Amino acid sequence: MPVTPVDTPWLRRFHTADDGALRLFCFPHAGGNASYFFPLSTLLAPRTEMLTVQYPGRQERFNEPRIESMTELADVIAAELTGWTRVPFALFGHSMGATLAFEVACRLRANGAEPSALFVSGRRAPSIPAPGSVHLATDEELVADIRLLGGTESRMLDNAELLAAILPAVRSDYVATETYRYQGADPLRCPVTAFIGDADPRVDTAQAEAWASHTTGRFRLHTFSGGHFFLARHFDALAESIGATVGPGDQELLTRN
Repeated sequence: MPVTPVDTPWLRRFHTADDGALRLFCFPHAGGNASYFFPLSTLLAPRTEMLTVQYPGRQERFNEPRIESMTELADVIAAELTGWTRVPFALFGHSMGATLAFEVACRLRANGAEPSALFVSGRRAPSIPAPGSVHLATDEELVADIRLLGGTESRMLDNAELLAAILPAVRSDYVATETYRYQGADPLRCPVTAFIGDADPRVDTAQAEAWASHTTGRFRLHTFSGGHFFLARHFDALAESIGATVGPGDQELLTRN
């Protein structure tokens, strides 16, 4: 897939965008990589400039040390994105990426860069604890949890060589996710839109609706058919929702109805 250069290893850009396009930072799920969002970038270009965060320890950053703390990861990414927030921007994250996008948004806001919108997918609100111990499990148990959630091709999980390559990053991300504890923050002022699958074993409607308490702006929840990785079948609808929220003439969405 084509990648246009950016001057930081933390970001990947798959498509160019029109001048003045909104900048959308995307945050992958646990064990995920930037390439997962290529289909969304295809749908959003050229009216939206999508920049996907590439975590260390995967793809071209495979040999870099992984970061196993959500707060440390958010600190590093927020500092890295500071120079990229001089234009209107929004953030989108799935699963672990949703929590990370929120934490980065809070840090950017504290530094004077208020996002235009936050989109969160497949994740309960930060204020609802999500403790877990899968990161302490055996490799077999970790793989079983990955299979439960879907999103990873069976051929990768059934291939011992491929599995050995991806499992360390997955486990590190599980550590970051399961040890994360919300420390409290002033609500954002931008609209927050949440997306969930109706058969997701990780988040239910009430847990997703709790995102409303993290903004003084408008909150919307969209429920789709599917499990934890419902979005793979609904990128078109997600792109439509993102465009409707941050498109020209929609600044009224910055305040709650």
